[in-house]
Amino acid sequence: MSRLTATLIFLLSVVLIEPLAAQGFSGLARVDPSVSRVVDTDNGARVEIGLSQGVPFRLFTLPEPDRLVMDFREVDWSGLDRAGFDQAKSVSTVRFGAFRPGWSRMVIDLDKPMLVSLADMRTDAETGAAHLVVRLKDVERSAFDAAPLPTDQAIWGLPREPQQQRQDNAQMTVLIDPGHGGIDPGAEREGENEKNLMLLFAFDLREALLRVDGVNVVLTREDDRFVSLERRVAIAHQVGADLFLSLHADNLSEGRAHGAVLYTLSDEASDEASALMAERHDRADLLAGVDLSRSDDVVADVLLDLARMETKPRTEALARTLAGSLEKAGVPLNRHPNRAAAFSVLKAADIPSILLEIGFLSSDRDLNNLIDPLWRRKAAAGIRDGIQAWMIADDAARGLVRQ
Repeated sequence: MSRLTATLIFLLSVVLIEPLAAQGFSGLARVDPSVSRVVDTDNGARVEIGLSQGVPFRLFTLPEPDRLVMDFREVDWSGLDRAGFDQAKSVSTVRFGAFRPGWSRMVIDLDKPMLVSLADMRTDAETGAAHLVVRLKDVERSAFDAAPLPTDQAIWGLPREPQQQRQDNAQMTVLIDPGHGGIDPGAEREGENEKNLMLLFAFDLREALLRVDGVNVVLTREDDRFVSLERRVAIAHQVGADLFLSLHADNLSEGRAHGAVLYTLSDEASDEASALMAERHDRADLLAGVDLSRSDDVVADVLLDLARMETKPRTEALARTLAGSLEKAGVPLNRHPNRAAAFSVLKAADIPSILLEIGFLSSDRDLNNLIDPLWRRKAAAGIRDGIQAWMIADDAARGLVRQ
């Protein structure tokens, strides 16, 4: 075995390995499940990950909840089973998937405070296969909370610009936001997951909207990658969106929820279920290993400048119109289809913004609908008709205001 890199982490917190061109790094690495595991040790835990080749990586810890975050450039996680990988009582949950363009992430939730004492990746001189060992050591709560956070964002490079499909006579830009993605699968049931179903539905909706004269369509993601809530809102402003529609299909453990629900932004939720759902949606960034400790001031500063008084009635009119058009298209609605809650993804308050639960994976009927391409196209057509009707009414109302 030849040593690729072995780094004792300074202050037991952050590792950043530079690009490995000299070692023959050639892009996507495949995980080897047979030698990948996390296990308990006498004074902590040990993480082992086998890869088809060495790749640049970094790792760090975050509190609330306590978790170890490991970024790789870039890993195909196919074949790695969560249950088989997680063999440690000191670990509660493991997630892995795409995170940024060209980067993959694994997040390990810790049941007790532990910091990294060693990260050692070695490669086989003949096969090029790599083996990463990360040792975690038990520490006091104060030491874990005091560990510095990564600040060098240069590792990510510049974000890829969202793809726009323009028409020459475009008058309106609709931003479609397929929920979740990458390391964050969203709801899961019977081999299906929310991130994939919502991306498929977003494609169907884009195709339907592109048939409307004067409409641009932008997607916050076009493949299986993680996009933070803050970035989704930023994209809306970046492309000058006139309407923001975030697509979801949750899975409620309490059951009985079914049918489409349209959420608008409100500091006070319209009901307890909506409040819980907003909390669960917003927690996705946190669980994906994003540090949210510095985001509140940014959001607050933006909100101070937003035209809430003008946008709120327009958004509520959009929600009512969409509910009516979905019902007319034969899409099942929830008993209370129009609700409100404090979803962070809706906080571009100068843009009419809706979070649409097109159905619930916990409902057999909704799940069967969502995996049916014909049903998805029917639902997309209903949304298209609703947006078109709202555009006409909104333009007329704004014309009266200008007079």
